[in-house]
Amino acid sequence: MTDTAASIGTSTVAAALASSRPDEIAAARRILVRDGLLGEQTHVSYFGLLEQDKRTLLADGARPEARRFRAMLVDFASGASHDVVVCPAEDRIVSALELDPAEGQVPVVLAEFGLVEEIVHQDERWLAAMRKRGLTDLSTLRVNPLSAGVLAPDEAGRRIQRCFTFVQKTPDDLGWAHPVDGVTVMVDVVTREVLDVIDYVELPVPQEDGNFHLADWVGKPQRTGLKPIEITQPQGPSFSIDDDGVLSWAGWQLQVSFDQREGLVFHNISIADDGVQRPVVYRASIAEMMVPYGDPSPQRWFQNFFDCGEYLLGGFANSLELGCDCVGDITYLDATLADNAGNVRVIPQAICIHEEDTGILWKHFDNWNGSSDSRRNRRLVVSFFVTVGNYDYGFYWYFSLDGNIELEVKATGVVFTSAYPGAGYAYASELAPGLGAPYHQHLFSARLDMAVDGPVNAVDELEAVLVPRGPANPTGTGITQTVTRLRTEKEAQRLADNARGRVWLVSNPGVQNRLGRDVGYVLYPEGKPALLADEQSDIHQRATYAAKHLWVTAYEPDELYPAGDFVNMHPGGAGLPAWTAADRAVDGTDIVLWHTFGLTHFPRIEDWPIMPVDSAGFVLKPHGFFGANPTLDIPETTSDHCAPGGSHHEQHSGEHAALGHEGHH
Repeated sequence: MTDTAASIGTSTVAAALASSRPDEIAAARRILVRDGLLGEQTHVSYFGLLEQDKRTLLADGARPEARRFRAMLVDFASGASHDVVVCPAEDRIVSALELDPAEGQVPVVLAEFGLVEEIVHQDERWLAAMRKRGLTDLSTLRVNPLSAGVLAPDEAGRRIQRCFTFVQKTPDDLGWAHPVDGVTVMVDVVTREVLDVIDYVELPVPQEDGNFHLADWVGKPQRTGLKPIEITQPQGPSFSIDDDGVLSWAGWQLQVSFDQREGLVFHNISIADDGVQRPVVYRASIAEMMVPYGDPSPQRWFQNFFDCGEYLLGGFANSLELGCDCVGDITYLDATLADNAGNVRVIPQAICIHEEDTGILWKHFDNWNGSSDSRRNRRLVVSFFVTVGNYDYGFYWYFSLDGNIELEVKATGVVFTSAYPGAGYAYASELAPGLGAPYHQHLFSARLDMAVDGPVNAVDELEAVLVPRGPANPTGTGITQTVTRLRTEKEAQRLADNARGRVWLVSNPGVQNRLGRDVGYVLYPEGKPALLADEQSDIHQRATYAAKHLWVTAYEPDELYPAGDFVNMHPGGAGLPAWTAADRAVDGTDIVLWHTFGLTHFPRIEDWPIMPVDSAGFVLKPHGFFGANPTLDIPETTSDHCAPGGSHHEQHSGEHAALGHEGHH
């Protein structure tokens, strides 16, 4: 499989994994309608490629199967949901499973957002709660539908949104500045009825505006003195990309595709070494993102959002603008998805691809031989941005000259607000007079289907250790690194520990480097807090994946989402905890890494009214993968601002050589 996995330029494998095409979406819709699964009251919640099992796709001599697509449907007339597999090329429905609503619902559809406000505005109990607070102008009252979390026994089987209310004073006003806290509304979006209105507490509605987007709002002159920074590539970019999304750059080769749930998806990431494409990762994506809020008050206990599993993060991708969202010589790709009616929906310029200079790659001035050499680093950037409710997230995948793969998630937008109950409140910050922001986390799960020089991989946990004082370490200064093989799925459920420098090495026991050691890549975690919730809590049961920084599982093609396929209103236990209960072997087999990372956010005054970017991510670095520094072939920079090897170089060398000799004396 190694040779095949590296050869993604071949039309068969690349075409099998490419993003959905408009003709495939249109054909699938026609089949769903013809076979009675998609009617006037049915909404397409999710539509995306159902990838072929890589064991058959990449087998020697195999030909890809006809492409199949997965559709999740919800009928608002009956409440029934279906999980359907359709094959446009064969003009048929492959399977259609009606879901048990007690085991979760298909993700939220856009139609529910507007529907909820219409229903709530007609409910006398909610109207009374608003009148009690002096709020009578319905045109200013925005109802914010939220995923319901775990249902109470009397709610079981229903499709519910729990709702908060905000005041939007004018059409241009930032409604997040004025939460009507203490009132929660439960709405059944199928029966179109308000099940309950619970008025827990009456708190003043914050009055200070937060209209950062209005030109005259800041109240002071704009800052001056910032001169333009121009980024140009007169000869164009150094990468190329074909019609199937196969991207080639500086030895890297990878296939770019886009999914409504995960957003960017990469296949067959490989890097050239002495003219040979060596695979590193078969498939990489963000498989889940969850935002648990830490305010346990009665009106907020349920506030936990799964932006992938409940809201389908990729479908909220922005259309990016040159000079604002992306700067430089930019190549854009559109995202082709299906809308809630099953028709083709194109998000123009959803994906941004460019190169950027990242400073020094390596540098050394040698005191003995007088040489002075440096090389500049650059990286390939593939990114997209989404807006999910109040928050905006940028996902930036970096591929560097030295073989590093990095993901940086940039969180910005508007924090979720509440009324601030008073000084010393333990679960929220005060951002403006009377305006609070509950403490919360942003916890992502990167699914990394590893293929380090082939499909047979293993994982070791590496840690820095102080060697105890003794005959082998009489001075007490010896340090070493321990290596612990993670052999089963239960052993491979791990937390990061920065005090020990804990990292995870993915190696191939069947391929050795020139020193006779297994080739590998190391996952470097940031080591920030995992899920901060009690093990018996509802959110821990639903988002068990987030309680560990690392999980390792044996590859199975239908194990894609760490919290399960149907997260919306699921009682918990699906995904990684269910799969790993079998405790399969992960030592020397085809494995998938699941890495949890993210932010624990205690909002600051400076995060209001719009939050400066805060970042989280991870790095994969080659570790014994190459025979030496893989960037020794990078040429010197030859711009007007850098003149290596000339009189400046000689003078520089002579001065520092003299200083070096003085130091030795």
